[in-house]
Amino acid sequence: MQCALFDAGRCRSCQWIEHPVSQQLTAKMDDLHTLLDGLPVANWCSPVSGPEQGFRNKAKMVVSGSVEKPLLGMLHRDGTPEDLTDCPLYPHSFAPVFAALKPFVARAGLTPYNVARKRGELKYLLLTESKLDGGMMLRFVLRSEAKLVQLRAALPVLQAQLPQLKVISANIQPVHMAIMEGETEIFLTEQQALAENFNGVPLWIRPQSFFQTNPAVASALYSTARDWVRTLPVNHMWDLFCGVGGFGLHCATPEMRLTGIEIAPEAIACATQSAQALGLQNLHFQALDSTRFATASHDIPELVLVNPPRRGIGAALCDYLSRMAPPYIIYSSCNASTMAKDIRLLPGYRIERVQLFDMFPHTAHYEVLALLVKQ
Repeated sequence: MQCALFDAGRCRSCQWIEHPVSQQLTAKMDDLHTLLDGLPVANWCSPVSGPEQGFRNKAKMVVSGSVEKPLLGMLHRDGTPEDLTDCPLYPHSFAPVFAALKPFVARAGLTPYNVARKRGELKYLLLTESKLDGGMMLRFVLRSEAKLVQLRAALPVLQAQLPQLKVISANIQPVHMAIMEGETEIFLTEQQALAENFNGVPLWIRPQSFFQTNPAVASALYSTARDWVRTLPVNHMWDLFCGVGGFGLHCATPEMRLTGIEIAPEAIACATQSAQALGLQNLHFQALDSTRFATASHDIPELVLVNPPRRGIGAALCDYLSRMAPPYIIYSSCNASTMAKDIRLLPGYRIERVQLFDMFPHTAHYEVLALLVKQ
């Protein structure tokens, strides 16, 4: 993939961009083999990749510059701003939105936040697109509510110009630190969630719920988990760290009893809405801490699927899983290093199969799916 920003030395986020994707996949597989060294793997499945460019469904843009000439992109470590609206990882559908947002910032009087001076209002613009119908969610991350009246007054013109903006909100992040979002979300549209669909499974994207940024590879990840589960004698399943329910909703059948646990209430609202749309009566999603839920339960399922953040599931949950000993564990990880550490804390299990998903092309990062079977 060619990137003018990389060639000019303006952005180095895609550190592997100069290598063909085939070489990138080989290096990632070598890394995974190294991390799982000493852990017998019965089946190494072929890695899964997707498009090299235009694959992201989300842009997280730092707003800098002036109110008259805002820059959308990032800040270098020395504080120098970089406009990334031409990043080839974004689909072509993002370009007209970025182009319209720059004059809109001036029209709405949203002064970009200056980190060094701790002044200004607009910190970030967060844009998400649904591949189902091209609908978009736009979030303005503001330092305070001071500009909300101006923002509301200016929005009708933007909405007329960009009818694909289905969900618009203001997130209030008052802390003078590089934190992406705050707790307060103020909706500026009646619609509050984007409809999405992977593999015939309805999903929903809300402002403060995690959703994968590479839809093509995420779709393959979910369908693979579903295929693996369908080969197992499972009627009772936990989906821990479930997010919007992507894994559980794919794996569930009308007969299966499934409990999904995620600490973010917004994500649980999405998962519950999807379960209702599918007409599945035995799916129950709860906004709880996954480790606390598991260790307090005495109703042992046949399968536990975990999809933790980068830190992994940790020693406490590994210890409990070892003691409760479900017949099967499926581990989905965006950090194979912590996954390998966790699997070593599950000595009663063997790795039946493992598969790499290239969720983050042109970087060293990747996603992994592993099926563990009780010995």
